[in-house]
Amino acid sequence: MQLSINSEIGTLKSLLVHSPDSGLGKVVPSKAQDWLFEDIVHLDTIRKNEYDYYTKILLYFLDPEKIKGRLNEIDEPSARRSFYKPDHIDFHRSNKVVELQWLLAEILEDPAIRSKLVASVCAIESCTYLTQTALLQYIPTELAKTFISGTSKNAELLFAPIPNFIFTRDIGITIKDHVLLNKPAKKARTREALLAKYIFFNHPFFKDYRNNIIELSDSNHHFLLPKEDDDRKITLEGGDIMVVSHNHILIGVSERTSSEAAVKITNTLFEKGLMDKATIVKIPKKRDYMHIDTVFTQVKRDVWVMLGNFSRKAVKYEDQNSVERLLEIKKEEKIKILQFHRKSPDNPISFESLEDLLIDISKNDLHCEHEVKFIFSGNNEFPYSVREQWTDSCNLLALKEGVVLGYDRNDKTIEAFKNAGFTIIGVKELLAALEAGTMHVDKLTDTFILMPSAELSRARGGFHCMSMPLWRDTITQ
Repeated sequence: MQLSINSEIGTLKSLLVHSPDSGLGKVVPSKAQDWLFEDIVHLDTIRKNEYDYYTKILLYFLDPEKIKGRLNEIDEPSARRSFYKPDHIDFHRSNKVVELQWLLAEILEDPAIRSKLVASVCAIESCTYLTQTALLQYIPTELAKTFISGTSKNAELLFAPIPNFIFTRDIGITIKDHVLLNKPAKKARTREALLAKYIFFNHPFFKDYRNNIIELSDSNHHFLLPKEDDDRKITLEGGDIMVVSHNHILIGVSERTSSEAAVKITNTLFEKGLMDKATIVKIPKKRDYMHIDTVFTQVKRDVWVMLGNFSRKAVKYEDQNSVERLLEIKKEEKIKILQFHRKSPDNPISFESLEDLLIDISKNDLHCEHEVKFIFSGNNEFPYSVREQWTDSCNLLALKEGVVLGYDRNDKTIEAFKNAGFTIIGVKELLAALEAGTMHVDKLTDTFILMPSAELSRARGGFHCMSMPLWRDTITQ
């Protein structure tokens, strides 16, 4: 396994994902927000009608030998989705579209690791000693499923599921040939962080990089801080980290990532010589935004998609009578941007707007010589701008420069992409063309791939969230 991330848009070579598991089907309304969901979802629809298409398109781009010529075969009713199930003998087992549950099961083959991880999970979940003893008797594939879904092999719910495990971006981030592990702000994600730590430190895929794993420790007095002093605690999720060039990283301060963590990440990366520039982007601590990758993502060197609330460009309103009230709300949508340089960390540079920062990245880091373009959520029209940002119009995954995955429900944003010269194609149509050989992934340019989204979007995360890139080709600069 190679770790190498120097941009957000280089051709994707490998990534970590997690297919929707049975825990998603156990989220109940009374616990949905505690488990960081806005709504309950229909598991079968998410799997068969939505996420399976994500798996297929990733394989066609990253590991075509696993799927080419098999499209009809793997979706036959008799196959019963075995191709997609990490614990099944017919699972695709791609080492480029890498499933976390598969990796977890493999490290649990080691009795010492199994014993330590069972003890650790049972401790944080307050399990009885009898439950801990019983779990030690599980075979690795069963135990991996239980750790993730919370459900025993006898279908008994032992502890809460971790439905956010599908958002693999947040368990860590690849920075060049290093991995920065997360420290979740919410208790619902504690077990995710524990499982990720064991995978990265123990799976053979990452054996050559064990000295390159970065963990952020709390300050030695963190437990004395009052609950309301959240920004002094170290909390971090991967959706707030973007490696935009070989020497420049963006770090979000948000609802989930604290200022203290941003400072510590900056200092750590400077000390290790991994980055020359670190830009801290502080956004409002609102559920609407969550991470910086819900506000903007990169499409090409000179193209970005973003939410107009943080733009210099005025949002257009349908109801002129409410303009004054809405503009007053917008005034509260403040964003603060400070850029620190390794050689002069005490003299940060500030940016007036998000556009100014992104233009600077395109021009000075990626050496674009022509005008930088912005595609706005909802075509920058209220109320579509905020409605579609809520359903992840800005949370796009670049499979390669200019070819992105996004939800099909964000009509106005898709219209804006079309107006910007992008080809719009549904994933079903694209898969059929790839299978027939009438289209080829290496020939695609400036393309927005429409992904089905009725249930996935209820979970409040797009394809940027549902991916942890491990290796991208280096883009020429």
